[in-house]
Amino acid sequence: MHTIEPYYNWTSLYESATDERSPLYGREYHDSLCTHTVYNYYIHPQWDEMGSSTLYLKILFVDYNLGFCIIELMGEWNDCLYNDIMYLKQNIAEPMMDEGINKFILIGDNVLNYHAAENDYYQEWFEEVEDGWIAILNLRDYIIKEFETIFVPNYIAMNGVLSHFNWRTFTPGQLLLQVESLMVKRLSSHSY
Repeated sequence: MHTIEPYYNWTSLYESATDERSPLYGREYHDSLCTHTVYNYYIHPQWDEMGSSTLYLKILFVDYNLGFCIIELMGEWNDCLYNDIMYLKQNIAEPMMDEGINKFILIGDNVLNYHAAENDYYQEWFEEVEDGWIAILNLRDYIIKEFETIFVPNYIAMNGVLSHFNWRTFTPGQLLLQVESLMVKRLSSHSY
């Protein structure tokens, strides 16, 4: 797992460690020393911890004027044992919402498993973004099925085109337009 790196092609556009408005401002990274683990497997040192012992992330891009961010996730999303959604919402999403972010694009390519619990934090986050939305791209089908057991897709878009999305071919702005057009269709059809 230590070879799975966060997406780095946008680092010339944005780095959360140098963004004074970011909840990850001031983080320092080692080039090769792995210190974080997911179940005793070391992960790449560029991933950021948010309070969870199994789910890590990287804020890939933020545009405060357009009110959106792109966050890549890595590890096991375990709400059952560790309440990972609480950490994601309280330690990352809420500080970003305080800075005007209301559109969240989460990248799930490296989410390896999900264990459901309650959906309260998902519902709360959905309600707090008001005119915005939350979308997760590229979750594995078995992970989506687990999210469906507690009705998370009622609050966070993750199905259909979003589950097989070639996001790396876009710039951050282009990705926002693509996902936003899908979200507008979804919201106008009331299929959430």
